[in-house]
Amino acid sequence: MVLNLALRFLLEICVLMALGYWGLQTGKGIFFKLLLGIGAPVLVAIIWGTFGSPKAAIPADGILHIILELGIFSLAVIALYATGRTQLAYVFAILIIINQILLSVFHQR
Repeated sequence: MVLNLALRFLLEICVLMALGYWGLQTGKGIFFKLLLGIGAPVLVAIIWGTFGSPKAAIPADGILHIILELGIFSLAVIALYATGRTQLAYVFAILIIINQILLSVFHQR
């Protein structure tokens, strides 16, 4: 059960890395590469920290939390896919699904 929570944390870190990678690959010119590469992960971290994390200042409950999770994790999968890392996007999506199932089975929500 602790391993599943560790996997969850690693997946959250991977979301930030995927968005940073997307930003660096997508931006045109050094300014926009840095803006997107740093800005996208920071924005998602602020949103997740404010509404989605276990110690969120304004916690989203129920369906809102599920929508937030789905949106953030989907963005990372889409970002990987958009940068040509399709196999990595598929593996990441599968790990997210497995983790979500285990979170439900072990009542870790």
